[in-house]
Amino acid sequence: TPSRSIANASDAGSDAPMTITRRTLMAAGAAIFAPAPVSAQSDGFRGLEARRATTRIAPEPAAETEIWGFDGTTPGPVLRYRQGDEVKIRFVNRLDHPMAIHWGGVRIDNSMDGAPGLTQKPVPPGQSFDYRFTVPDAGTYWYHAASETGMDELTARGLCGLLIVEETEPPPAHREVIAVIQDWRLDPKGALETCSAAGRHSFSSLADYAGAGRIGGLVTCNRIAAPQRVEIEPGSRVRLRLANLANARIMAVTFEGFLPLVIGVDGQPCGAFEPVRRTLPVGPGARFDLLFDLPSGAGERAAIRMTGTDSFGGGPDRDLLAFDLKGAARPPLPKIVGPALNQALPPVIRLDKATRLDLNIEGGGEMKPACSGPGAPPVWRIKGKSGKALNEKPLFSVSRGTPVSLGFINKTRVAQIIRLHGHVLRQLHLLDDGWEPYWRDSVIVPPGKTVRVAFVADNPGKWRLAGGVMEHAVSGMWAWYEVK
Repeated sequence: TPSRSIANASDAGSDAPMTITRRTLMAAGAAIFAPAPVSAQSDGFRGLEARRATTRIAPEPAAETEIWGFDGTTPGPVLRYRQGDEVKIRFVNRLDHPMAIHWGGVRIDNSMDGAPGLTQKPVPPGQSFDYRFTVPDAGTYWYHAASETGMDELTARGLCGLLIVEETEPPPAHREVIAVIQDWRLDPKGALETCSAAGRHSFSSLADYAGAGRIGGLVTCNRIAAPQRVEIEPGSRVRLRLANLANARIMAVTFEGFLPLVIGVDGQPCGAFEPVRRTLPVGPGARFDLLFDLPSGAGERAAIRMTGTDSFGGGPDRDLLAFDLKGAARPPLPKIVGPALNQALPPVIRLDKATRLDLNIEGGGEMKPACSGPGAPPVWRIKGKSGKALNEKPLFSVSRGTPVSLGFINKTRVAQIIRLHGHVLRQLHLLDDGWEPYWRDSVIVPPGKTVRVAFVADNPGKWRLAGGVMEHAVSGMWAWYEVK
């Protein structure tokens, strides 16, 4: 579970000043998985296209795979900005499926959130839409295709990527490494498998919608079949941006050969802490920023590993990314210090003043082939409703500045990911006597368990609250709330 198991803070978050600059250290090594060249428009917008492409995903001798990608790549280009910058993206839809772009985790203006049917109309094939907003917080975020129907297919075919907002004073590191994890369901020839028997669903199987979601057997790191290998000097300090952009896979990620310190969760900085047993539970859409020093001896083992996959997402344990330590060792650096905390977020949430709501999560295991055609009923329910009935009115409506406490009660047989748009939240302790020492935009709710969260509703608009497993979101598990 994602509660205190990752939140035992170490004393690594010292406030001692450091004199080594980011410019000095980053000059020693370029970032892994560098962004694609920017497509600039004359009016300052950056073009971003959703289109078909062919790329290698499965190792040879399998053929290359036809994907749908932003600018023809998957993951899409890394979009980099500095905190406080204005983002100007001109999205062009070159596919034959209407869609928008959702900017995951960004505390964004409501009209730019990219929630079709709620904040904007989907962009028709051949048309464009201008996204224009300011990024208020530094951190690691993501973007993905969003649609009222078929969103699971859009993301499973590759329509997702990272949005990175750099701090004014980032913590020093020799190298930044990005690890975008995806999984793929491919046939032996390397083609994406589809399931036409699902009727209205053209991609995933019926079991995916009624169960844990689409789990692909091939796991990739930055589109390379895991593990990706990174050559680097021994003793290097690495800033890792880890993102799980798979549709449904919940991963237990462990770190071998070095001590990882978490400095950010879902885009928001936190006091540096060591994960318990050096393991992080990483649900779909989750992002973690980490700092660590690699071993000082050439040839020593240092790897990021996915474990427990038989219970989380199927398949054997495996390395996701392995460091090849070569060359002369770097001298030790001062003690790791994370980035400054976000002063724009409230230091305290008044739970005694909160609007409280418990939400039963029900369903699953109910879809049968006989009801899989057009107009088939939804599979998942929030508070007893799903689909159109759930979205006729908001789950709740509050005035701006109101503290809100939500209890997610999972009455299903599979883990649920619940994601909040427009805000970041604290996961509460079981007795409501405090919260975990980091912010996040989603939580994992184990089967048969209850997870409670709280946030201050300070961003006006109509916002999605939805399942983070794509197959759940498109089959009933999405609703909205209103901040007036």
